[in-house]
Amino acid sequence: LQSLAGSSCVRLVEQHRSAWCFALLVLGYLLYLVFGAVVFSSVELPYEDLLRQELGKLKQRFLEEHGCLSEQQLEQFLMRVLEASNYGVSVLSNASGNWNWDFTSSLFFASTVLSTTGYGHTVPLSDGGKAFCIIYSVIGIPFTLLFLTAVVQRIIVYVTRRPVLYFHIRWGFSKQVVAIIHAMVLGFITVSCFFLIPAAIFSVLEDDWNFLESFYFCFISLSTIGLGDYVPGEGYNQKFRELYKIGITCYLLMGLIAMLVVLETFCELHELKKFRKLFYVKKDKEEDQVHIMEHDQLSFSSISDQAASMKDDQKANEPFVNSQSPTSNDSSLNN
Repeated sequence: LQSLAGSSCVRLVEQHRSAWCFALLVLGYLLYLVFGAVVFSSVELPYEDLLRQELGKLKQRFLEEHGCLSEQQLEQFLMRVLEASNYGVSVLSNASGNWNWDFTSSLFFASTVLSTTGYGHTVPLSDGGKAFCIIYSVIGIPFTLLFLTAVVQRIIVYVTRRPVLYFHIRWGFSKQVVAIIHAMVLGFITVSCFFLIPAAIFSVLEDDWNFLESFYFCFISLSTIGLGDYVPGEGYNQKFRELYKIGITCYLLMGLIAMLVVLETFCELHELKKFRKLFYVKKDKEEDQVHIMEHDQLSFSSISDQAASMKDDQKANEPFVNSQSPTSNDSSLNN
C-alpha cells in the first residue's frame, strides 16, 4: 500500500509539474522581495537616522544664529527650494549656469524617457510639457521597443549565431559547449566595454564620483532602473557640456543594445531553454488534436479552393471553340 501511495504521489507531481514549478517560482520571487527589503532597511536606515539628526542640528543652529528669522519662514523657504529641486532647478549659485531644457539636455531627457530609464532629475514644468510627454511616451516607447528588437535581431546574427555555427561546423566542436563559451566571452567583452571602461572615464570626468559610484551609475542606467541619484554632466562648470550630453546619450543607446544582445544570447542557450520550459503551461493532447484537425481542415479547404480556382482559370484561358449543339449531333446521327 505504501508503494502504491508513493507511486500515485509521484505520478500526481509529474502530471502537475509545471504548476508546482510556477508556484515555487512565485514563492521564490516573493521571498526575494522580502529579502531585499530586509537588507536595504537594515543597511540604509542607520544612515537615514544619522542624516536626520545632522539636519535637525543644522537647522536649530541656523535659527539660533538668525534670531530675526522664524522657524515657519525658514520652513516655507526650504519647501520652495525642495520643490524647485524636484523639478531640476537648484538655488545654489554654482548650479545656476546649467540649463535643464536646452537642446542637448532635452535630447538626453528624450532618450531617458524612450528607454524607460527616467532618472527623474529633470521633469516637465508646464502642463503642455506634461501632456506632450504622455503622448510622446505612448508612441515612442513601443517604437523604441520595435527599433531595439529589429537592431538586436540583426546584430545577433553576426555576433552570436554565425560564430557559433562556424566553430561548430568548421572545427567540429559541440554546439552547446561553443554557445556557452561564446556567451561567457561576449558577456565579459560587454562588461568591459560598457561598464568597466566607462566607469573609469566617468570617475575622471566627474569630480565627485569615484570608480564605484561611476560603475553604479553605468549599471543603474543600462539596466533601465534609473534612480537618478547620479546624473553625469550636471556639475559646476562642466567642460564641453553639450558634447558630453550627446556622448552620454549615444552611450546609453549603444549600451542598451549591447545588454539586449547579451541577454538574447544567453536566452538562446539550450540549458536555459530547458529551464524556462519548467514554468510553461503544457497543452493538452485533446487541444493539440483539435488544433491539428482544424489546421488540416483549413489546409484541405484551401487546397480544394485553389484547385477549383485553377480549373476556372484554365477554362477561362482556353481558346474559344465552336462546338455543335446536342440537337445537331442527334440529327447527324439520324441521317
